[in-house]
Amino acid sequence: MVKEIQVRTNLIEEKKTGTLVYKASSKLGIDPIEIMGVKVLRKSIDARKKETFFNYKIAVFINEPVPEKTPPTFTYKEVFNAKEIHIIGFGPSGMYAALRCIELGYKPIILERGKNVQDRRRDIKAINQDHIVNENSNYCFGEGGAGTYSDGKLYTRSLKRGDVRRIFENLVYHGATEQILIDAHPHIGTNKLPKIIQNIRETIIKFGGEIHFNTQVTDFIIKNNQLKAVILKNGNEMTVNSVILATGHSARDIYELLHKKNIALKAKSFAMGVRVEHPQEIIDSIQYNCEGTRDTLLPAAAYSLVQQVNNRGVYSFCMCPGGFIVPAATANGEVVVNGMSPSRRNNKFANSGIVVEINIDKDIPKYDQFGPLKGLEFQKNLERLAFTAGGRTQTAPAQRLVDFVDGKLSSSLNETSYQPGLNSSPMHSLLPKLIGSHLRKGFDAFGKKMYGYYTNEANIVGVESRTSAPVNIPRKENLEHPEIKGLFPCGEGGGYAGGIISAAMDGERCAEAAIQLL
Repeated sequence: MVKEIQVRTNLIEEKKTGTLVYKASSKLGIDPIEIMGVKVLRKSIDARKKETFFNYKIAVFINEPVPEKTPPTFTYKEVFNAKEIHIIGFGPSGMYAALRCIELGYKPIILERGKNVQDRRRDIKAINQDHIVNENSNYCFGEGGAGTYSDGKLYTRSLKRGDVRRIFENLVYHGATEQILIDAHPHIGTNKLPKIIQNIRETIIKFGGEIHFNTQVTDFIIKNNQLKAVILKNGNEMTVNSVILATGHSARDIYELLHKKNIALKAKSFAMGVRVEHPQEIIDSIQYNCEGTRDTLLPAAAYSLVQQVNNRGVYSFCMCPGGFIVPAATANGEVVVNGMSPSRRNNKFANSGIVVEINIDKDIPKYDQFGPLKGLEFQKNLERLAFTAGGRTQTAPAQRLVDFVDGKLSSSLNETSYQPGLNSSPMHSLLPKLIGSHLRKGFDAFGKKMYGYYTNEANIVGVESRTSAPVNIPRKENLEHPEIKGLFPCGEGGGYAGGIISAAMDGERCAEAAIQLL
């Protein structure tokens, strides 16, 4: 007999051997000797009260042995000579679209403007150390997309868009730890993701798929509203039938190309703001009600905050415990920040985006002249202002949190993990009133929700502007563009995902839809 039950433990119980068996026997009213083993199905931490608990969902094996572990398996077909599906972009949606094509017996041909994960490292080093941006290879562009070198959080609320478990199992199949199948908020870490991405690439190539790096699409050939070919930056023309457009939320040239060719686009609401950084010990002490160093059984604490300010959402985004802030610009002459965490989340600082909702229909009327690209232009403008404020380098404007909220100019900052921001201009003089005023009130409210959050030891760094695409590429129920046959907008770039897992699920759906046309 196997029973699935939920139990919880405190820190003292968690350190004792056999606690889960004891808890299970007590809850089921049976002798512990009848339990031959337990299997953890789900684990989360509950720190809402003064005492921290671990919540478990477990399978209890009564008078029956625990079966041996069976790793996830996937059946891929050889597709060397199969019908072709072209995929533009090799982030999560592009990768999972390609894997799904191979499962179903179709050949993916992937066109990626950036480099593979190994070669991307040099360009990321150039951004961090020399403030030089390779516009095709950076934190956003290249094999694995933005998630590869900027964290690898796997949490999603998009549970109805596809089979979340299947996406996780595919990551485990390609080298991720099985712990991601258990944790309520799973995370791989930027130090481990590149190897997993490489394994996915090798699977695709092994079974007959093609991946073309340093291959940027610059134009589409359309005849009778049917996508016939793509033009590459080197001038070559590639004939296509079905194209999955998975270019991510930062491929501005693609939006501009579609708009130039009068292909339907829509302006989309999004959010912008700053990234706030605290010493991790402060967040730990708030969340775990502890003083000094947290218990060794507890991971670096995270938080999630939201506040309505004048009927507008101000909220945390992409919170990175034990992480650091990174420069995520995709072009020279702009400043963008993001956050990331290694797998152990053992950095001394915690950071999170704190952003303000931008209503695309009401908030930026002076950008209406740009039509569906008005949000994109507003985003670009703020990033260029940040570049100017940072001394015309890739240096991010920064300021003490308390000085920003008080409206004061800060003269110096504590040492933070993001060194380039230390000597730059303050956020106080950069952010438009629409964003700055709402952030101030939001931070004030956050300080009351999390006592200690509003502190002299917190700094804000800006700008956090790439939370999601400011443009939506419309599609029909069959996921095809309503005007262009054979074009399937996909993932974050199309406006249909908000992270690694939702993008991966959308990639699979688009692959299945594109195959229907062949």
